[in-house]
Amino acid sequence: MPAHAAHHDDREIETLEEFDATVSARGTLAGYRVQAVDLTDRTRELLTTDSAGAIFLGCAMREEAAAKIRTDGALVFPPVPGLPFDPYRGLVYSPDELFASLSDGYEATPDALAYAWFQRTKADGDIYASMLRAVHDDSVSDALDELLSGARVVGVMGGHAMARGTEEYAGAARLGRELARAGFTVATGGGPGAMEAANLGAYAAPFGEEMLTESLELLAKAPRFTPSITQWATAAFEIRTHWPDGGRSVGIPTWFYGHEPPNAFASHIAKYFANATREDGLLARSNAGVVFLPGAAGTVQEIFDNATPNYYESRGEPTPMVLVNRAHWTEKLPTWPLLQSLARGRSMEARIALVERIEEAPEALKRLGG
Repeated sequence: MPAHAAHHDDREIETLEEFDATVSARGTLAGYRVQAVDLTDRTRELLTTDSAGAIFLGCAMREEAAAKIRTDGALVFPPVPGLPFDPYRGLVYSPDELFASLSDGYEATPDALAYAWFQRTKADGDIYASMLRAVHDDSVSDALDELLSGARVVGVMGGHAMARGTEEYAGAARLGRELARAGFTVATGGGPGAMEAANLGAYAAPFGEEMLTESLELLAKAPRFTPSITQWATAAFEIRTHWPDGGRSVGIPTWFYGHEPPNAFASHIAKYFANATREDGLLARSNAGVVFLPGAAGTVQEIFDNATPNYYESRGEPTPMVLVNRAHWTEKLPTWPLLQSLARGRSMEARIALVERIEEAPEALKRLGG
């Protein structure tokens, strides 16, 4: 996954380092977009640099600086006080950011506070809250596109009910590890269960076999996020502390399902308020294919959300789809026969596969052109 880079060519400034580099190298802020950068200590630069046509989104700054750049013709959207999230953020989240204050209990974390705010505001019809959610989600999408630029992304979908300590969970972790070692960026729905396992596997990719074995044993002591999200998340952070600097992957969860916490093994978390935006974005960005592990209604929905653009080729050439576990997808939830029927005679027919074991998924992806 490419490291986050400066965006001078497209005139976006998202960190203080980018701000300083732009002022130093270009000598102007005219026409730039500055997102969620604390400019409180850059008053001199703001007072002495042309800002005509610039837009400052959620940037803290001193009033004299704000007055000057408004006079230049810049638009200034000040930070919104009292929110547990930044609607103008320029970067995706990290686990440390969303789980800050976990030692005081999950309820004290920014993730839990954002969910509580969403619960309070989603049904009141307040257009201001709706606007803040929409601006936030668009900012996250922009940051995610920048993060994944040039990456070969494989989505791993599966249910949240898959418990730590099971062979299924260990298999999903090994899948994530193999995909990461093969050079793919693993992307999941960012939650517990199969999603966490795949992100864990990607995190384990730089380490030897013993790291994943020991991690699976430690996590099994807190198998589910109920009844205590705090214990569940703390177990993950203990592993991150013991084995720092793990492999990179992406989690794309939603506060719409806020009772399900994000997992701490995705190095980058693009969390949304709107689940439809999140679902479509996750699948659209899985440009090297998607592996569907056993799941329930949510995973079935994801299969056909992915099948539809493959059927119509609305995103170009169909991308690989690999379903894992024959009995699950032909008997328990007979999704595979319908998928086969849809694909018959179309380009996507050569891009779908059903395999029995999770260990077969990477080879199937390769065979399908992932």
